[in-house]
Amino acid sequence: MGEQPIFTTRAHVFQIDPSTKKNWVPASKQAVTVSYFYDSTRNSYRIISVDGSKVIINSTITPNMNFTKTSQKFGQWADSRANTVFGLGFASEQQLSKFAEKFQEVKEAAKLAREKSQENIETSSEHLLESGRETPSDNQASSFNGTDDEKISYGPENEVLKSENDQLKSVVDQSKKWETELQGLKESNARLADALQEANSNAENWKSEVTKCQEENNQLRNKISELELQCKGVNVERERNAQLTVRIQELEADLQDKQLELEDLRKQAEIIPQLMAECESITAKLKAAELTNRNLNEQMKQLNGEINDSEQKQKNVKTELKKFMDVLDGKIDELHEVRQGISKLGIDN
Repeated sequence: MGEQPIFTTRAHVFQIDPSTKKNWVPASKQAVTVSYFYDSTRNSYRIISVDGSKVIINSTITPNMNFTKTSQKFGQWADSRANTVFGLGFASEQQLSKFAEKFQEVKEAAKLAREKSQENIETSSEHLLESGRETPSDNQASSFNGTDDEKISYGPENEVLKSENDQLKSVVDQSKKWETELQGLKESNARLADALQEANSNAENWKSEVTKCQEENNQLRNKISELELQCKGVNVERERNAQLTVRIQELEADLQDKQLELEDLRKQAEIIPQLMAECESITAKLKAAELTNRNLNEQMKQLNGEINDSEQKQKNVKTELKKFMDVLDGKIDELHEVRQGISKLGIDN
């Protein structure tokens, strides 16, 4: 059947900078397809990603690999065979969690496959040893084969021995195949030991890198706490901005009212020249009226003076008239007395 995809997702692919071992270098300009593949013939798992015609991830999963979540949407794993570290940036935390769960599942399956392969190697080596012990020598084989006379003399027993001889030959051929495969496995084991040693050395390097990353993570956490405080301030500013938005809307409504008033004033301003002309004529009339009023005030003052003089004269005339009336009353009294005296004289005469 070959390799078949068992899980597929999309993510931005990064690789660690080989010179600094710290910075991430983008391997894809945009989100690309990242898939888990299972090879049923080799019983192995790989992560493969292709950007156009370029293979940017070709990583075989081993039981020693670990997938680490470094943030809510970013994860990474180290591949000692490729001598690099792959990083994936996902669109959501849910996609990252699914990829991490699949990585752990594939890792466990690779571990079981390795253990099963080692058991098969051990059992095959035991079978080889047993078959080596039980395999008869060439002399024995030739004795089983025997001569033509012996074949004729033995009859059915010779047929049985012939079949057993054929089985032994097949076992010998199979043992030779197992020996070649065992030699290949020994070579593979040696390569795996070298790779393991290299992985251990890389692990030491990665431990120092992890400590540095932890320090950077602590700094980032402190930075995140600062940013959270700033976000609280931003929320306060948002509330203020909301209040200012409401205030701006109110001012815009007031501005529209003011614009209407301004249009009314502009219309009224067209009448202002006429009003100014009328105002000038009214001002001239007012000045003339003020001048007339001043003249009238002066005349009033003169009349008031004349009235005061006439009143004073009237008072003097009244006093003189009163004096005259008093004198006249006295004279009248005297005349009355004279008349009475004359009347008495006439009566007496």
